[in-house]
Amino acid sequence: MQSEFHDTGVVHIPRALNRDCLAAAQAAYRWSLTHPGPGAGIIPDRNTGDFYQDLANPASFPAYDQVVHHPDVVRLIRSLFRGTQAWFMYEQVFKKDGGATRRTPWHQDTPYLPVEGNDLVVLWISFGVHTRSEALEFVQGSHRGRLYDGSLFHPDDDTAPLYDDPDYERLPDIERNRDAYPITGWATEPGDVIAFHPSVLHGGGATSQRTQRETLSLRFFGDDAVIAKRPGAKVANPTKNVHPLNRIRANPPGTPFRHPEFPQIY
Repeated sequence: MQSEFHDTGVVHIPRALNRDCLAAAQAAYRWSLTHPGPGAGIIPDRNTGDFYQDLANPASFPAYDQVVHHPDVVRLIRSLFRGTQAWFMYEQVFKKDGGATRRTPWHQDTPYLPVEGNDLVVLWISFGVHTRSEALEFVQGSHRGRLYDGSLFHPDDDTAPLYDDPDYERLPDIERNRDAYPITGWATEPGDVIAFHPSVLHGGGATSQRTQRETLSLRFFGDDAVIAKRPGAKVANPTKNVHPLNRIRANPPGTPFRHPEFPQIY
């Protein structure tokens, strides 16, 4: 599985989480819904439903302690990473509800993050049963290619650039040219995990009037992770109660991606 993860950038692990671990993940997810952080909000959408997300809540670490240190999660990270240490970076929750919602635009996660490395992973956990068309899809091997500009998640243009920086090429319109890319994806059930490198191009299925999608992403990094400079990134005031992900942006590019507030899982 480790070789597949590093080669393709994504693996599907059926029944990766036992009942206790899944319950801990769902409890953490519910905590996030009832304790929104600074990053909480609705993603712009022309449809009738709500596409809600929250991420990197600086108050969330205690609520997520049980799930990120659960033996199922630790075992999974060990099976993917090649290094000898790993840390929990941050959580991200999604809820598509209340009617039809847009497809999550194709994008990479790393343009939004001040980090790069091989031992980086997102664990995507869904609490419902979803067909492949409702879950995430991925362009295999794209984590080893170009790092594109981020998506602005504009409701009328999925490729509208986040930074519009000349050093970052605009995202290609993958959805209109699906045959040109090695796209993969899976149907998922509760307890399944899709693990992917944050530089892999990925996008999520739309929901209809009759469906709801509640998903949790947990992000981890290993000992080869280093600081990456991103255009337009704001450095947080270190005297304020902000997430270490924002505090660490002040460190020089290429230095180890470390902060004492990131929980070490092994």
